[in-house]
Amino acid sequence: MDFKLNDEQISWQMKARKFAEEEIKPISLERDQILDPRETFDWEIIKKGSALGFRTAVVAKEWGGHGIDFVTQVLVMEELARGDSAISKTFSQCWKWSHLISAICTEDQKERFLKPFIADDTYLLGKGGTEPAAGSDNRLQPDDPSTGWMLKAERDGDDWILNGTKRYIANGSVAKLFFIDARTDPSVKIADGSTLFLVPTDTPGFRVGKVYDKTGWRFYQNAELIFENARVPHTNMVGGVNEGIKVRKGDTSEFNDLELAANAMGVCQAACDMAMNHARTRWQGGNYIIEHQAIQLKLAEMHMLTEALRSYVMRTACDSEEGTKRDPRHGILCMNFSSDVIQRVTCLNVDIHGGAGVMKDVGAEKLQRDGAVWTHLAGDAVQRMKVVKHL
Repeated sequence: MDFKLNDEQISWQMKARKFAEEEIKPISLERDQILDPRETFDWEIIKKGSALGFRTAVVAKEWGGHGIDFVTQVLVMEELARGDSAISKTFSQCWKWSHLISAICTEDQKERFLKPFIADDTYLLGKGGTEPAAGSDNRLQPDDPSTGWMLKAERDGDDWILNGTKRYIANGSVAKLFFIDARTDPSVKIADGSTLFLVPTDTPGFRVGKVYDKTGWRFYQNAELIFENARVPHTNMVGGVNEGIKVRKGDTSEFNDLELAANAMGVCQAACDMAMNHARTRWQGGNYIIEHQAIQLKLAEMHMLTEALRSYVMRTACDSEEGTKRDPRHGILCMNFSSDVIQRVTCLNVDIHGGAGVMKDVGAEKLQRDGAVWTHLAGDAVQRMKVVKHL
């Protein structure tokens, strides 16, 4: 398998690396340490990154985007995550749903939502699935009609009336447009009774509630979405009624769990760089600690795991280019592997830093806090059970 990068891929990689070094890294720790979770976000870094194409990178060129492939997406996410994982995720979160607009939405919906997205540097996207009593279990699509999403959507002429609450929603307090999963037939399981809607934030009856204060990924905004007789036009429905879960069937444009694995790869590389720099400059016991065998073993393990993750991520990205030939197991397993690797690598980085590792002005403990988020991303444990079906 040939992982040699072409000129365009290298160009995107270098552009992302330069942006991470010059713009993201200088603000990363500062934003992380702001107490109010609403204030950790910085629109200026989003505008600067958007101007370079990091927000609209995956949209087809005919719609004004850049149309980068899966390998390039991985390269960009890794480099941005080396600067700050949460900022990288804020950009890539938009990729998932701009993909979806391009792949399955109507021409009218593309005109109304994709064009404004391309034109506005502050136009971010999100998706509302998780609810107080329905989270990653929905990835296994429970058969009991009393489980799953309960946000209700009822038809009223040319509109749908939405009532309910979503929580922990990505880009929740900053996005201008959400894909919202709603229950349109509560008498059947969610696989047969849910519908997907496009909901702009200026929709009457829709508002943002609580912004969650997380241990890691503090720049990344996760919020509560509240719908109180929110009126959504029928023309904003994606796919058919009660076909919300089925709308992506056959769509090969979305990177799915590869996104999280690529981001983890960037965090692991940042941890490796940080650990090596500390080991080479920290004098203790009569020499630099890189000469200590215990430190050498930890550095070797960090690099071994990071390179193993990189190989798996790149293989999965290359396979994804084949479209229908993609093996769904690899995206899931790659994400699961990244969850284990990122937590081990960032923990070793803290260990190598000794007492400095837990100091907030150093950065090692921030990487560990960011890495801890992976246990709770995309239903990590549920995904491991899900992959058995593919096996």
